[in-house]
Amino acid sequence: MLNYRLFFHINTCLYLILLTACGNDNFTDLNTYIANIKAQPKGAIESLPETKVVEPFLFNPEGLRDPFKPLVQIDQNKLTGYSAAGGIQPDLLRRKEDLEALPLESLQMVGTLTMKSILWGLVKADDGTIHRVQVGHYMGKNFGKITSISIDKIELMEIVPDKPGTWREQQTSLGLIE
Repeated sequence: MLNYRLFFHINTCLYLILLTACGNDNFTDLNTYIANIKAQPKGAIESLPETKVVEPFLFNPEGLRDPFKPLVQIDQNKLTGYSAAGGIQPDLLRRKEDLEALPLESLQMVGTLTMKSILWGLVKADDGTIHRVQVGHYMGKNFGKITSISIDKIELMEIVPDKPGTWREQQTSLGLIE
């Protein structure tokens, strides 16, 4: 019986001898291919595109608004919803509702629902989600407060900017779509 190590050593040597016998120094097909590639005519290199001269621009910020300062100075009266002159102001401290993140044009009234004798409006957002709203809820980007809900429409009172620093109320409605 042969020793296992001796048997393994003999097999390894046989494999190496066989592998060296398989070697071939005949690279004629590769040399032919390289010669054919080198014999082909050289292609022309495209010229670089012409660079355009940009006219220099002198920026003069005199008389322009500082971009790092807010457009409107917010005072404490504006935050509470009242101005010193007693004008209309949105309540900026109030927590925003979900439908206030969407423009009113992207919302659709799709129906109503009565629960415990309260009429709720059903409003569909542009992502397909249906929201339940009632009088007193807000929706739209212009601080729109729902003033009434009927079978065929939802009426809102929006607070929109009028002149710099002033606001005005604007009534609008969302009609039922068929």
